Amino acid sequence: MSASRYTYLGPAGTFTEAALRTLPEAATRELEPMVSVPAALDAVRSGEAAAALVPIENSVEGGVTTTLDELASGEPLMIYREVLLPIAFALLVRPGTALADVKTVTGHPVAQPQVRKWLATQLPHAAWESAASNADGARLVQEGRYDGAFAGEFAAATYGLQPLVTDIHDAQNAATRFVLVGRPARPAAPTGADKTSLVLWLRADHPGALLELLQEYAVRGVNMMRIESRPTGEGIGRYCFSVDCEGHITDRRVGEVLMGLKRICRGVRFLGSYPRADQVPATVRPDMTDAAFTDAADWLNRCQDGRP
Repeated sequence: MSASRYTYLGPAGTFTEAALRTLPEAATRELEPMVSVPAALDAVRSGEAAAALVPIENSVEGGVTTTLDELASGEPLMIYREVLLPIAFALLVRPGTALADVKTVTGHPVAQPQVRKWLATQLPHAAWESAASNADGARLVQEGRYDGAFAGEFAAATYGLQPLVTDIHDAQNAATRFVLVGRPARPAAPTGADKTSLVLWLRADHPGALLELLQEYAVRGVNMMRIESRPTGEGIGRYCFSVDCEGHITDRRVGEVLMGLKRICRGVRFLGSYPRADQVPATVRPDMTDAAFTDAADWLNRCQDGRP
């Protein structure tokens, strides 16, 4: 395995690269752009890279389905870090291009919902075509295939383009969440502000099946931060669930949730416990602390020993 190499969704100049460069360890690693999320993750699976940074969630459009599906299938991987990056787009054009000259635009599919209203008012007749990434869209503009690309303003210099309009976003405070993914190993120690991610497959489709899953979290006071369904490819109506919750696998309440899910689900894939990028501590009810679980276990042991 190349411990010095990190991959990311490329080419150079993507928001993913910008997010990766916020990590202190990125300064000491070889950063290699890849053509797709699967390619970035496959490099980790094969041992060609120690880790990959990929987008997983956007505050406007929701989950990045390619990443969710890749983490749910194939050789298991684990999340070790997350990065939150504020997102604002620039319309990048070849030098000398005016706004009236822009008839075709491109960008990553996740970018389109974030600039849709701006497009409707400023470029209502411009045709949109998706690119593999925002930076790849900039490259296509450089090659003359499109008139403009929605990308980070920082990508302009890389591709010899000019930012015609900057700070474009339909939603204030838009952000994208990225995750640093590596091969499975022992999770980092808990920090008190952690997140645990899983993929869950229901054992059978029956009334209340999803409720049973949710109750495993609710009865133990574990806050579920995100749940998204994804098709399994096994037929219409067959889904798995990608879930994030507050807490660390070593927290008693979270460990109890995982054991409960293992009992009732057809499959559980542990994707890691890792520090939250926003550093917000978990909210824990007094009856759900580790001390409360330990006290209850001690009481049960005393009852079993005839010492109630």
